[in-house]
Amino acid sequence: MGCMTASTGRRVLLAAPRGYCAGVDRAVIAVEKALEQYGAPIYVRHEIVHNKYVVQTLEKKGAIFVEQTAEVPEGSIVMFSAHGVAPVVHDEAAAGRLATIDATCPLVTKVHKEAVRFAKEDYDILLIGHEGHEEVIGTSGEAPEHITLVDGPEDVAKVEVRDPSKVVWLSQTTLSVDETMETVDALKDKFPQLISPPSDDICYATQNRQIAVKKLAEDAQLVIVVGSKNSSNSIRMVEVALDAGASAAHLVDFAAEIDEAWLEGVTTVGLTSGASVPDVLVDGVLEWLAERGYGDVETVKTAEESITFSLPKELRRDLRAEAAALVADRTGGTPSAE
Repeated sequence: MGCMTASTGRRVLLAAPRGYCAGVDRAVIAVEKALEQYGAPIYVRHEIVHNKYVVQTLEKKGAIFVEQTAEVPEGSIVMFSAHGVAPVVHDEAAAGRLATIDATCPLVTKVHKEAVRFAKEDYDILLIGHEGHEEVIGTSGEAPEHITLVDGPEDVAKVEVRDPSKVVWLSQTTLSVDETMETVDALKDKFPQLISPPSDDICYATQNRQIAVKKLAEDAQLVIVVGSKNSSNSIRMVEVALDAGASAAHLVDFAAEIDEAWLEGVTTVGLTSGASVPDVLVDGVLEWLAERGYGDVETVKTAEESITFSLPKELRRDLRAEAAALVADRTGGTPSAE
């Protein structure tokens, strides 16, 4: 991107880092590789990531998104989304004779493992997160008898534990860092012996994108966050921008959703995108803004990201044959040579 020039009064501050994180990149590539390797259809339980464009693009290639494992035909391949699933979902897949690919983000898997470990040690686990979010449902399912959901500081007053000396907090990975620590502080006031997880559960990408949007908000009157309405990390970025001083901040899936009235009196627009957003959508917003006089773009870099994750190990196996064998085991027949 070119740097802004002194001759223009209108500019765009473009956040870096933005867009795809390593976990999202891994999950999306996993669906594409599965379609290439095994052919359509590949069933995916829930949206692979929370982005409308990504889901629609994968559907065109042959992915079928379902809400429940029971919707997947026996003998098929089903992929679990980046948000993770509870152990009961793995059991459902086995009962349905399904071959599975687990595309859970490794950072979410880390939280699952922490939940299992603390539950085995008989801790009460206070999970900070938003009720109904897929990631929260998956983590809670690892140890439901030990986990209590805390949906923000306002929930703290009603939290009860068996033993205040054996209580630990974990969190959804896509929350606002500031909001999470506000909740943690409130919990520590109530439970002074509260233990923190061995490492910060909020993922590096969420933190980096929030730091970047705070930097944008220092100079931008308007911040546009590209992301879907069901994307927790994208919603949090809008909130962070407003808290950091932006006069206005809006979430859009596509450039066409931008209201030109938002630009009234605005000389500096901050632009960023959620962790499940491909850069093609950001490019579309940049083009839209350039057509309206915001052609000077300055990249505001606050961090370098080099983390990558290997693809799910299941992609190295013949899952179609495995699925056929599962069906044959039930029927007593011979697996298909498919």
